[in-house]
Amino acid sequence: MKTINKFDARLLAQEERKTVIRVSMIMMFCNLFLASMKGLAGTIGHSSAMVSDAINSASDVLNTLIVIVGIRMATKDSDHDHQYGHERFECIASIFLSSLIAVSGITVGYNAILAIIEHDRELFVPDTLTIIAAVVSILVKEGMFWITRSAARKVNSSALMANAMDYRTDTLGSLGVLASIIGARLGLPILDPIASLVICIFILKIAIDIFRDAADKMLDKSCSPAVMESITGTILAQNGVIRIDDLKTRLFGSKIYVDTEIAVDSRMTLIDAHNISEAVHHALEMSNPDIKHCMVHVNPYDPVTDTEPTHSAEVKHHGHAVHH
Repeated sequence: MKTINKFDARLLAQEERKTVIRVSMIMMFCNLFLASMKGLAGTIGHSSAMVSDAINSASDVLNTLIVIVGIRMATKDSDHDHQYGHERFECIASIFLSSLIAVSGITVGYNAILAIIEHDRELFVPDTLTIIAAVVSILVKEGMFWITRSAARKVNSSALMANAMDYRTDTLGSLGVLASIIGARLGLPILDPIASLVICIFILKIAIDIFRDAADKMLDKSCSPAVMESITGTILAQNGVIRIDDLKTRLFGSKIYVDTEIAVDSRMTLIDAHNISEAVHHALEMSNPDIKHCMVHVNPYDPVTDTEPTHSAEVKHHGHAVHH
């Protein structure tokens, strides 16, 4: 298993921030290009849907700026007023971003309903130019989604992942625009608002998912069973650890805090017991780069009165049960 020391961890955090900012800057310029292209094509080609899509791309520039600011704040070193760090700023950025996405979805749905109600109004037939612009937008946005999602998974950034999911909604939006343009050219303008309503549902679903993920990290949600299993195995692998009496984890932004109680031989000296707790502490922080800090408490184990088999107890912690 790959290990890192404290100096490497600091460098890793700096590299993660550079990765997020670099990807975000590239995506921001892509959105500027798409906003200009679709705005021009929609105006010249008589497509209000394309103009709306251009406005959406322009709003993505603001979303990207929010991510950049959130990441810069989240990766700041701890200070006197924030002694546990600033990782939750990233969650705040994700929640704010989910709100903007939700507003965008509601706006799309509202306009679609109005269009259905006023379906007899005069409609312009979009030019072929708008179809070309929609196809280009779909391809570029889908590429932006995959690149951003890959980077978000690499550095475990919820804010960057939120931006990636926003790009996926934009792809769906451009698909709806393309469908509405083709429908209008085929004499079926009603397809425009219907497609917009479907897109509205997708947008709101993604906004809710982003909000839920950020809220979980703000509310100290425990780690997944797979991560708990890995942490448990790392603790029990240390010499001198007889069993785990308690294990708790909490998500702090994109980082993990671990609190555990271990049992060691009660006949050990205080120094020996302390050395074991230090070994557990060191092993945990080196086993997973997302573990920012862990607190290890030592309980005495009496081999005479405590007959519980070694490593067979159920580990007690919030949310999951791990057996060994």
